[in-house]
Amino acid sequence: MTLTIGEQAPDFEAETTEGTIRFHEWLDGSWAVLFSHPRDFTPVCTTELGYMASIKPEFDKRGVKIIGLSVDPVENHARWAEDIAETQGTAPNYPMIGDKDFTVAKLYGMLPAEVAGDPTQRTPAQNATVRNVFVIGPDKQIKLVLVYPMTTGRNFDEVLRVIDSLQLTANHKVATPAQWKQGDDVIIAGSVSDDQAKEIWPDGWAAPRPYIRIVPQPQ
Repeated sequence: MTLTIGEQAPDFEAETTEGTIRFHEWLDGSWAVLFSHPRDFTPVCTTELGYMASIKPEFDKRGVKIIGLSVDPVENHARWAEDIAETQGTAPNYPMIGDKDFTVAKLYGMLPAEVAGDPTQRTPAQNATVRNVFVIGPDKQIKLVLVYPMTTGRNFDEVLRVIDSLQLTANHKVATPAQWKQGDDVIIAGSVSDDQAKEIWPDGWAAPRPYIRIVPQPQ
């Protein structure tokens, strides 16, 4: 079953490059990004892991943990990290799950339940669906699901932008419009009546249509 927004992120125990973790304990009330890869030593994923490592300070500033996953054993991750450092300039500085029994990939709906065997004997194409990004909130609920093909590298700047929106809208009764970025105007949430909005925004709002109520981003 594919996970959807609002569902609880499944818990699991897994071996990682930073030791064995219990996922919900590792979250520890933080936001998190779990992003997956079909196999180690794949070209597009190599660039993604390196870029994610280079912008990890941006996730840290937002209180967001990062964790990667590949259906390879952890010892392969260690060798891959050397390649990533040499070719991308930055080695992974976050844990990488060794999902060699496909447990996490199945829990998160990325591989069918019947998949079994030696992961190192599977081709990346056989694991093509293991290219997801999950953003998970402090309440352990799924807030975002992105699924990418193997031939398209992921845009982690966009993931940061979405996290900015998610964190803003979790704390204020607003939504963010198309192409929104930090500091831009926002839209009063549809769940807020005009009477309620007048209490929150006594100076009013711009309304090109009654259902589009634009205000400055709350600080």
